Amino acid sequence: MSSSASAAWRKTSQLLAPIQHTPTPAGQYDLYPAYPIVDGNIVLGYEALAARIAHEKMVIIDGQVGVFWEEFRQQLDDCLQAQGVKASWHSIDQALRPVEQIDAMLAPFLGGDDPIFGTRFTGSLVDFFDADKLRALQPAQAAVNIVYGCGAALAGWQGLLVYVDIPKNEIQFRSRAGSVRNLGAAKAVDPKVMYKRFYFVDWVALRQHAANILPQIDLCVDAQHPDTPVFVSGDALRATLHAISQSVFRARPWFEPGAWGGQWIKQHIPQLPQDAPNYAWSFELISPENGLMLRDGTNLLEVSFDLLMFQEYRNVLGASAERFGYEFPIRFDFLDTFDGGNLSVQCHPSPAYALRHFGERFTQDETYYILDGGADARVYVGFKGDIDPAAFRAALEDSFHNSTPVDVDRYVHSAPAKAGDLFLIPHGTIHCAGINNLVLEISATPYIFTFKMYDWMRLDLDGRPRPLNIARAFENLNFERKGERVQQELIAKPVVIASGDDWSVIHLATHPDHFYDVHRLEFSSAIEVETLNSPHILSLVEGETVLVETASGMRERFNFAETFVIPAATGRYRLISESGRRIKVVKGFMKS
Repeated sequence: MSSSASAAWRKTSQLLAPIQHTPTPAGQYDLYPAYPIVDGNIVLGYEALAARIAHEKMVIIDGQVGVFWEEFRQQLDDCLQAQGVKASWHSIDQALRPVEQIDAMLAPFLGGDDPIFGTRFTGSLVDFFDADKLRALQPAQAAVNIVYGCGAALAGWQGLLVYVDIPKNEIQFRSRAGSVRNLGAAKAVDPKVMYKRFYFVDWVALRQHAANILPQIDLCVDAQHPDTPVFVSGDALRATLHAISQSVFRARPWFEPGAWGGQWIKQHIPQLPQDAPNYAWSFELISPENGLMLRDGTNLLEVSFDLLMFQEYRNVLGASAERFGYEFPIRFDFLDTFDGGNLSVQCHPSPAYALRHFGERFTQDETYYILDGGADARVYVGFKGDIDPAAFRAALEDSFHNSTPVDVDRYVHSAPAKAGDLFLIPHGTIHCAGINNLVLEISATPYIFTFKMYDWMRLDLDGRPRPLNIARAFENLNFERKGERVQQELIAKPVVIASGDDWSVIHLATHPDHFYDVHRLEFSSAIEVETLNSPHILSLVEGETVLVETASGMRERFNFAETFVIPAATGRYRLISESGRRIKVVKGFMKS
């Protein structure tokens, strides 16, 4: 299964992350940011992995859904045999409950015919398995016994524990090609159906399982290159995660085209594949799906962001640790509509609604920071002062049933958007980014709970209508956010709250419903910042580069439009304008 022939097993124009580290020139957006491995090195290939396990009596190879398990087993076994080792292989899938039983167990969490929404799985990974069959999985008389597959550690064997990870964007690319299937499923189905099950069930169960076994992992394998596994020792992984939790780091971003996507990202990050029709999203920091890349000077390995949170959530979140646990609460992503289209007219659920209907502990409260805007750029937010809810709903329903356009400007307030503006979008607020915006979306982490009411009568990139959620939206819309209140409550008023000779801190106050706040740091030389026991998420929104120095002595350069994280435990850090010219950095953080 050669990486060069990846079209057969992954459907995307995005390149596989490299295995070899190449430094990025200053000022150029780094697609593959990586943190240095602590007390270890990254090893490549099946031969090296076989050599590592060849002298073990029992080996448990557990890992993520989306791994090509049978190909992994075959290539590793070939290398073991070449080294004179006969292994007895035991698939954990033999202990799965029948597909019909698994489907019945999961049905209450999959939302029936709803194309997007289910509710978070409340069971655990062991519920997928038959207890008697698990007990029956016993080692044979062989030099090496290996149990493998998602949940292999549930077999209860004592031996070398190997964890095989794969980035969640790669799982999605594989599902779109039909080369993988859901946990316990009989076959691959429509990728949107698979994604819903990944989100609400598979990743929930596997996430908790990974948290349980992380302290015991002996080897961690990155399997996104099917022919070249990349691995590191569990001790080095855990030491590196601890170092990250007290320093500064970037998640590995990934990019997606969309029906409304624009051309700004393609033009400003030309090293991205240019055959994509557009880039609607740059997922800078969406912790449930991002990975963290690690490097040893030469080689690269990627692990799930989740692993950092499982081990170090207290260091990362500080005062918010008990509230959010393993959930990193803030996300940063870019929405690009330059020479594209308007986003759908939409809103997000209330916290009570999100918990009751989707099992989510907090909701999708957003803000739009305008990083760049054209002369005609606007953001729709809140209602017109004379809004008639019944008339608005009638117009939406007529459009849905009869394909008639909606005069959005008749109902929804809009305002000019220019660089530096911050629009506030607490739950229940109708909103939509208009064309010719590059939006830095600063938000609570949940990211799929968008109730679309009107999508400008267009099709998705797959040629199908985008699902609308008019009824759900009207269960959540706040019609009091209208008229004069929009300007007063939903557009931040910049206030300078601290300043020095060549620096200032500008508060872009968020809405009372937001649990996070936003500052913009402007400076020409340097500025000292304290985390005050909150994680800080930052993005360079003006200027070519910024240097970050932490109290521990780490010094890192970040480039324009890159997002980076300062964990709460880092304490004091310093931002430096490398050029000596005035630069601007946006910072999101938790309210006290």
